[in-house]
Amino acid sequence: MPTDTRRTAEPRFPQLLVDVDEAEGDAASGVLFDVGASGIEERDATTLARGAPGKVTLVASFDDEPAAREALAALRPEWSPRVEVIAGDAFRDEWKKFFHPFVLCPGVVVHPPWEAYAAGPGERVLTLEPGRAFGTGLHETTSLVADALLAHPHDVTGADVLDVGCGSGILSLLALSLGAARARGVDVDPEAAEVMRENAVRNGCSGRLEADTTDVRDLGGAYGVVLANIEARVLVPLAGAIMARTSPGGLLVLSGILAPDVAAQLEDVKAAYAAFTLEAVERKGEWLAVLLRAPRDA
Repeated sequence: MPTDTRRTAEPRFPQLLVDVDEAEGDAASGVLFDVGASGIEERDATTLARGAPGKVTLVASFDDEPAAREALAALRPEWSPRVEVIAGDAFRDEWKKFFHPFVLCPGVVVHPPWEAYAAGPGERVLTLEPGRAFGTGLHETTSLVADALLAHPHDVTGADVLDVGCGSGILSLLALSLGAARARGVDVDPEAAEVMRENAVRNGCSGRLEADTTDVRDLGGAYGVVLANIEARVLVPLAGAIMARTSPGGLLVLSGILAPDVAAQLEDVKAAYAAFTLEAVERKGEWLAVLLRAPRDA
């Protein structure tokens, strides 16, 4: 009998990369989505995979190589646009070699499931497998929200928490470890919601956590703590929906906002959420988190 020696072709993953100034990140992401990107990874000096020196590198995924190369022709030459095609699946786990236990915020350590960690006295330990969802906890935007949760124990303890753009679920897991009653995560990426549920199982809190792809504009109910660690260009149009999900007197933490010396985003966010009282603006590096308080019932 003849032997079939044909091999299954390796999967190929076309990516379009650009290097932009920090202030151009949001605009460049919008352009990449306009030319057909199905998803965008942001790399800078704080991420596991580093961006270009002094720049933000945006890695846009495309369905096929012809689409990526067609999009390439539409981009600005000064962004150094280039197409890279990754063959095989090994690259998906390459980042794991860089992900080790780290302090998310004072007294809280995050570690991956493939690397053991012995908790010190009084430490809280979270086990996190980010998968391909955003949210290792190493980015300054995530750290800002974590610090805000730690600084507001009276709001977090016993609260129902809504995590908009939940990614891996790290912020919901932190809130639960700090005493929140329940957490609900929503994300446009189905894989993120799945990863969040898996991480809840790893941390023994799956009975108190729910994650799915429901649009925040379609949610009901209200939450004592609402977190939204997403880009300013998304925070502004979603302001009405996010505020509507915050309980009277509840805490709202917004992150993913560039500082005024980097980009003009803060005033737009403050204006969009003007119905709430501004409690604080915190900064790490070039990023801001805005802490707001919902008005109480009259």
